[in-house]
Amino acid sequence: MNTPKTILPLFAAALLAASTFPSVTVAQPAARPGRGLGPPRPPVVSPEVSPDRKVTFRILAPKAEAVRLSGGDIPGNGPGAEMTRGTNGVWEVTLGPIPPGAYRYNFSVDGVPVIDPRNPATSESNENTWSLVCVPGAEFMDTREVPHGAVARVTYYSKSLGRFRRLHVYTPPGYESGKGRFPVFYLLHGASDSDASWSSVGRAGFILDNLIAARKARPMVVVMPAGHTGPFRFGTPFSEEFERDFTSDILPLVEKNYRVYRDRPHRALAGLSMGGAQTLNIGFTHLDQFAYLGVFSSGVFGITGRGPGAAPQGPSWEEQHQAALDNAKLKQGLKLVWFSTGRDDFLVETSRATVALLKKHGFDVAYQESEGAHTWINWRNYLNEFAPQLFQ
Repeated sequence: MNTPKTILPLFAAALLAASTFPSVTVAQPAARPGRGLGPPRPPVVSPEVSPDRKVTFRILAPKAEAVRLSGGDIPGNGPGAEMTRGTNGVWEVTLGPIPPGAYRYNFSVDGVPVIDPRNPATSESNENTWSLVCVPGAEFMDTREVPHGAVARVTYYSKSLGRFRRLHVYTPPGYESGKGRFPVFYLLHGASDSDASWSSVGRAGFILDNLIAARKARPMVVVMPAGHTGPFRFGTPFSEEFERDFTSDILPLVEKNYRVYRDRPHRALAGLSMGGAQTLNIGFTHLDQFAYLGVFSSGVFGITGRGPGAAPQGPSWEEQHQAALDNAKLKQGLKLVWFSTGRDDFLVETSRATVALLKKHGFDVAYQESEGAHTWINWRNYLNEFAPQLFQ
């Protein structure tokens, strides 16, 4: 058996012998494309927002023949800006200056819609997903150093529809402390959108955070349901199933699980476009339950004989809601009916005709027309103007 005294000389001899052998170079495996060892791809930053509010969009598509930028709300984009391919296979286009706000977009790569692979921010519609870019510069909806509430994605089972559904709920700063009750505001989206739209492209959470921090709006819970109950197609019914789900499932769910008041003076309901029509349908069918109604870029569809719902079947909307329209007691508890529509909106005549109808029946309606058309650029502004009027 070797002792420590005998091991040391043997170890030294082995080292000496090793030093006499030539060095050996181990061959490295050849680089293989697709395994992270191939030629480096050009860096792609997209979207890139500059201090002057110009936005550059980029996508790596070296084999594409044509790429366009899609995004209807982006001013100056029109039907879709053509993008230019660089020698490195990166396509890009710069737009702007773009007004502050949140904008949806995607790329059309040889006719195939593609979300931006370099941008993790997205916004859901009813049947597809968009990439999302936020251009800062508007205090009322920017992310600011103020107390922030939370937006939760809530799954529930709708007994009235027999399937699982989803909604989003904003709770104001301090809600988690477990103290006190809050008024509740139900906020509805438009056609082809989803329950995630108001809190993503609509910036609803940040708008409420900023209003509450400035003491312009009272802290409130905001419930944003899914207004579609299936695929949306123009000319098909869009409201009956949702209204059943809203009254039978959503209202009880919210009042059971959230610390909200359960009386008329502390409930508000508003929506944009399709959601505005749903607001009128629900609000005037259950006028004893809501003290505040808001209609953004909308009205009674079909009231002018043109546009969505232009050929209604059966009794008119006025005839269906005759009892509520002429009920003097219900008018007494209704604190606000508020309309706003862009002058270039394709539903502006629908809004005007609906306001005239309500005034004919003795309702005190606040109505204003803004610049612009049927876009999120207006709807975020309308929320910022409407919310401070609630629950005061």
